[in-house]
This record gives sequence, C-alpha cells and structure tokens, in this order.
Amino acid sequence: ESWLRLAALIDTTTDHLDALILPRTDREFVYLKRHASREMVVELQRAKLPGVGLLEEQRRYYPAGEVTAHTLGFTNVDDAGQEGIELAFNATLRGKKGSLKVIKDRLGRTIEHVEEIKAAQSGQDLKLSIDKRIQYIAYRELKAAVQAHDAEAGSMVIVNPNTGEVLALVNQPSFNPNNRGDLKGEHYRNRAVTDIFEPGSTIKPITIAAALEAGRYAYDTTISTGPGYFKVGRHVVSDLKNFGKLDVTGVLTKSSNVGASKIALSLEPDLLWSIFNGVGFGISSEVGLPGESIGHLSDPGNWRDIERATMAFGYGLSVNAMQLARAYSVLAADGIRRPLSITALHTSLPSQRVLSVATARAVRQMLTRVVTEGTGRAASVSGYHVAGKTGTVHKSTARGYAEDRYLSLFAGMLPATRPELVAVVVIDEPKSGEHYGGRVAAPIFARVMHEAARILGLTPEIQLDVNNDRYRLAARANSGQVAGAKP
Repeated sequence: ESWLRLAALIDTTTDHLDALILPRTDREFVYLKRHASREMVVELQRAKLPGVGLLEEQRRYYPAGEVTAHTLGFTNVDDAGQEGIELAFNATLRGKKGSLKVIKDRLGRTIEHVEEIKAAQSGQDLKLSIDKRIQYIAYRELKAAVQAHDAEAGSMVIVNPNTGEVLALVNQPSFNPNNRGDLKGEHYRNRAVTDIFEPGSTIKPITIAAALEAGRYAYDTTISTGPGYFKVGRHVVSDLKNFGKLDVTGVLTKSSNVGASKIALSLEPDLLWSIFNGVGFGISSEVGLPGESIGHLSDPGNWRDIERATMAFGYGLSVNAMQLARAYSVLAADGIRRPLSITALHTSLPSQRVLSVATARAVRQMLTRVVTEGTGRAASVSGYHVAGKTGTVHKSTARGYAEDRYLSLFAGMLPATRPELVAVVVIDEPKSGEHYGGRVAAPIFARVMHEAARILGLTPEIQLDVNNDRYRLAARANSGQVAGAKP
C-alpha cells in the first residue's frame, strides 16, 4: 500500500520505483524525484511514509526569465550547463570537486573526516558584456514586432563595434528557463547564432566596399541600370523598376540589384571573396556561444558569373545574425575586424585591418543616404545620423525561392560619424501586413537604438534650431566631420 501511495505522490509507477531502488539497495539513499514541485513536497510531508525523506538542494534561478534565456541558457538537474553561457563556460562556472578521506559507520554514514586529499575549487564569477537595460528594450520591441507581424521568429543583436562586445542578444520565440516543463527544442534555439540565411541587400555595402578597395569606383561613379534588368547568361537580374543611371551611392540608396551585380562582375572573384571573407563571412564570429553555424561562402575558383552577380545582392551565400553584425562593425570601426565577445573585456582582443579607413568611412557616408533618402527612412533616430541598409529576402525552399515567404532585415549603426552601436534585426516570415525590411525591421532598429543611445548617454549630433526651422549640427568636439549632413 505504501509503495502504491508513494508512486502516486511522485507521479510514477511501482514498476519504475522497483527499477530505481532494487538495483541500488547497497546505497545510502536513492533519488526518487529531483527538483520536486512545492505541491509535491507538501503532500509527501503529510504522508509521512517510512523510509522516504526530503533533501534540500540549490538550483539555478534566472531573474530575467525569458529576456536573457538564449544568452544565459540553463543547467540540468546536476547544475551542468546545457545551453548558452551555462554550457559555453560550464567548466569556469562549476569549479572542481575535491575529495576527503573519511570514516563511516556500518550504515555508511560519515562519522569522522580524516584528511583532505584534494581541495575543492569554487566556480568563478563571469561578467557578461550584455547591458541588461538595452537587452530588455531589444527583447520587448522584438517580441512586440514578431506578434504584430504574425512572424515565425525573430532575432536582434547589438554590438559595440569598438570593442566587439555584444550588448544585447535576443530571439523570438523565447522561453522561461525557470519553467521548462512543456517546451520544445525550437524554443531553446539561439537563432542569432544557429540560424543562417541569405543576407539579401544588406550585403550590398560590402560589395560596394570591395569596389572602392579595388580603386575602380568612387562614390559618384555612374552605372547604367536601365532598363531595370540585364541578362547574365541565361539568367535575368532585375530591379523593382528602371532606375536609369545611378552613381555608386544611388545603387545603395535605391537598392539596385542590377547596379550591384554590374559592379561585382567588374571585379575579380578573388578580390570579392577576400572582402566578403575579410569582414567575417564564412568564418566564426568568435562570440563563443554554442551551436554557431558559420554559414556558407564558396570557393571563388568555382564561381560562375551568375553566382558572382547574385552574391552582390545577397543570394548564394549565407550568414547568421551575429556574423552580419560583425561585418557592419567592420564598417563602423573604420575597417577593423574584431572577434565578438559575450563576456566583458578588460583588454582588447587581437584585431585585423580588412578595409582601409577611407573605404569604411565612404561606405558609412553612403549608408546615411539610405536612411535619409532611400529604403531605410523608418530607421531614423532623432538627433543622430544613422547609417544602415534594408534587406528583403525570398526564403529558399526545397522547390526554389518562395514567392510569398520572406526574411525582413535591417543592419545599421549610429552615430554614423563615429559609431558606438551596431545592430542587426531579422524578422522571419512576417505574414501580417508589410514584409519589406524597411517597413518591418527598420522601425525596430529605430525604437531600440533611440532608447540605447539615451541609456548610454550618446551625445546627439543634430539639434533642431527652432529659430530658422533648419537642422544644425551639434557634433561632439572629437567627432570630426559629420557625414551626410543635410538641411
């Protein structure tokens, strides 16, 4: 009777109890249930079953819940890391067990400590680079946008381009690490590092950077994009409409696939590949989080003309959100590529110059025009020059590219003159209303970066002069010339 009652109280069967206990009768005790619920504990205490006791254990508790779930991850019942930081830094956080020589009585109970054989080592504290204030705002805005657009999923990454530190990393759907009973594996996915996608038009600034590095183009070099399409072998590359003649800046502002493709086809494959790879495509972001997918950047020796043409506007290669954030951090940091870090840095990590200062600044200046005049107007942040690029990507399926399934993207930075924040927003399959990156992802960027700039105390670059209704610059003394300044 006691056996049946015990099985019922801990929600199991007598056969399961037999399997747990009978092979372990030589042990001091056997765990029947780990991390039992409060209700179960109360019922067991009331039952007062002979031989059944309760043992208090510590367990991880995550105060921020789902806001930091994918960043922190979680531990199992024995406090071993299973996801996120908990897994990546498990050895650091857990410490090491020690050993003692003891004397036990005939019942196996310890009655005397004889000597310490090996001292235990406590786990070490770990300080993250995450700014919890910015993390919360990014989570709030991403969650609201995914719900508003009835999207499948979303990610947002915010980086300090001058150090490589990740200030925010959020995904949707998320989960509560304190209550994981009914969750599926997809909730645990840290999409910002595990999910790869074709970056679409967000790669065009990198294509332009390659052109500038080659010395064959300047910001005002003219390219004919008429009549709005052109043939590459048997394939056709097209724009939304005939943009006619565009300068290189206009290729970005109008987001011309034809213009980007013509530029790429005029460059050697090795040069284009070296710039793509240099900004971090096809290699790890080095952020150190588990499960990172490094995407795909094929060998340039195998590129056909159509592959070079489509890579120029973001098809035929794949990246994750973290890699895209690092690529834009290269532009923000005047051409320096740094490893990304999820932990707070006390010293600089090794870095590498992959673009000239002139190229990085020129591309940033062009990208301010995307926000003031082009597809990225919704990414504007009051008081700051924003540099960024939209992207709207047809999703790849087993039958080719879907006509009605999209990724909406925005990647950008502020202040554009000397950026201190870089952010990437990815919305997967928005189904309600708009699907363009400039309408779906760019507003998320604007809302989050407005708050982040305020939190970090970034000095505004632009103030409204109410006396003449014109914008005047209020650049910081050390900020240099303000790029893309306009009345």
